[in-house]
Amino acid sequence: MNVKLKMMFSILTVFLLVFSMACGSTTTSTEQGQSDTESDESTNAEETPSETSEQSESAAEESEEKGVIKIGVLASLTGPLEVYGNQTLRGLEMGFDYATNGTGEVAGKKIEIVYEDTETKPDIAVQKATRLLEDEGVDIIVGSTSSGDTLAVLPIMEEYEKVMIVEPAVADSITGANWNKYIFRTARNSSQDAVTAAQAIAGDVSEGVKVATLAPDYAFGHDGVSAFKTAAESLGAEVILEEYADPTAVDFTSNIQRILDADPDYLFIVWAGANTPFNQIADMKVQESGIQISTGVPDIGALYGLESIIGMKGFAVYHHSLPSNEVNDWLVEEHQKRFDGEYPDLFTPGGMSAAIAIVEALEKTNGDTNGDVLVETLEGMSFETPKGTMTFRAEDHQAMQTMYSVSLEKVDGYDYPVPVLIKELSPEDTAPPIKN
Repeated sequence: MNVKLKMMFSILTVFLLVFSMACGSTTTSTEQGQSDTESDESTNAEETPSETSEQSESAAEESEEKGVIKIGVLASLTGPLEVYGNQTLRGLEMGFDYATNGTGEVAGKKIEIVYEDTETKPDIAVQKATRLLEDEGVDIIVGSTSSGDTLAVLPIMEEYEKVMIVEPAVADSITGANWNKYIFRTARNSSQDAVTAAQAIAGDVSEGVKVATLAPDYAFGHDGVSAFKTAAESLGAEVILEEYADPTAVDFTSNIQRILDADPDYLFIVWAGANTPFNQIADMKVQESGIQISTGVPDIGALYGLESIIGMKGFAVYHHSLPSNEVNDWLVEEHQKRFDGEYPDLFTPGGMSAAIAIVEALEKTNGDTNGDVLVETLEGMSFETPKGTMTFRAEDHQAMQTMYSVSLEKVDGYDYPVPVLIKELSPEDTAPPIKN
């Protein structure tokens, strides 16, 4: 295989990650930085739909009378995705501070945030979403970390006619086959990652390149591989093996061995969570066997484990050093002030973007939280974020957004490999196909 082909193809990368938050079996209600914890209550299975709907309306009316807008947050607060939740939680709260100039109010109403742990279990996600809507009377839901959790909740949002801002779940089907009009997404989707990769390698790619993929065995992994496969095959590559691993596994030996046996030219990895396969890939000498690894740029904690693939060309969803705009400047500076010098991480800007979108929409509606009114307001709405201008595409409510073509390098001042900008790809460059 020629050198140009190898260099170009390694840009096809997706390291798709997702979202979580802050407590186990408890619910935390936060009113702009102040929190209290209350006991979790399960939904009464004997209530009829009309009774639960009336309860939801009653709770919402009570909040309205008190001049409060309630935002419900669904997240994996425990388990391997927990780190992403902390990032998104910080971004969401900072986003409300930024968008309201520190008042925590919009249209004269106080913003209150209520958090629920989905435990990365779709059935629990459904229970918690129902609780937020019925017992808490939330006006809008943000979430969730897991694509599986998010997909399970989508029909509930349509039933209750309430808007959900999806952040940071990435499965294409969320704004595709399973979409309904109450669903908007500030997170990028799997196809945007794949389209970014295809844009990055646009050029003369010859046929016959053999690729294997490794991904977690749930919606996030399957959608990521599907989107990548479409982009790769359009360039003449052949995906010879799709290897899916248990997302809770700690031993990937059998998965990696099957990849070695298939003898591809490239291994494309889609992964999320703390228990990544990279250490075992290094231990089993995958690269030394002649297989070139391709993956996206993860969060800072995971970047420490990518020393072995320095020089890789790929893309990034976010690194604090990549965007150049006033919103990102505020986020970086303020995050360091609040969190002992720490930089915002991979999903911090996503949480901030969701909050900004909510506040701007509520300003336009003068605080009206009616689902249909918000849908009309959000459709086609553009707003400024740490990644630049985002726009909710009217057809599927997917946020068009900037992505980054990068190389992974050692940089002075950092003790981990850093994504260095090659090219900023515009929202138009990375617009995914409409699939709903």
